[in-house]
Amino acid sequence: MPPITNDWAAELKPEYSKPYYRELFQFIGQEYATKTIYPPGDDIFNAFHLTPLHNVKCVIIGQDPYHEPGQAHGLCFSVKPGTEVPPSLVNIYKELHDDLGCYIPNNGYLVKWAKQGVLLLNAVLTVRAHQAASHQNKGWEQFTDAVINIVNKQDRPIVFLLWGGFARRKKYMLTNPNHLILEAPHPSPLSVYRGFFGCKHFSQTNDFLVSHGAEPIDWQIENI
Repeated sequence: MPPITNDWAAELKPEYSKPYYRELFQFIGQEYATKTIYPPGDDIFNAFHLTPLHNVKCVIIGQDPYHEPGQAHGLCFSVKPGTEVPPSLVNIYKELHDDLGCYIPNNGYLVKWAKQGVLLLNAVLTVRAHQAASHQNKGWEQFTDAVINIVNKQDRPIVFLLWGGFARRKKYMLTNPNHLILEAPHPSPLSVYRGFFGCKHFSQTNDFLVSHGAEPIDWQIENI
């Protein structure tokens, strides 16, 4: 796992010496040495590399990396260029179109969002090929909960987008009144019609940021 070297490093340093993290580090090292694991090792911490703490404006919480080849690259919901856009992201794009008029792009590469301050955080950062949830309860959840706590403590206004039951269970951690918490069902085809479509989270995020003197996010992902 490549080290996190930007302003996340000092904030996350206490986690590295905790027993759970040492066990997690050993487990992950063994998994990469003996099995096919996604994302590639150099991509595990891309959410932190691409979105320094001081840049975070918005947090989207996913659950698990994609577990098929060519998909996961360290950002929740995002896939590498040339990979078919997954169904949940197709629905996110549909809501963006209805909410802000964004056209539906031909790719699912969300690095543009990350570079603008959208922390695309999966609760679990690795997974075995073809085995969803195979790295749950190994320590990643404790690490990413620490990340959420760090963001919660920031004084500037930040938006948390909690989509689906898993993400919404993190709400108890969000105690800072400076922040905006928006909840909706998950954008997966199974639940998207229960209230994700029509939630207008993207325009609400930008309205909140602008009202607090911050630059809005350009949510349009361009065609490649």
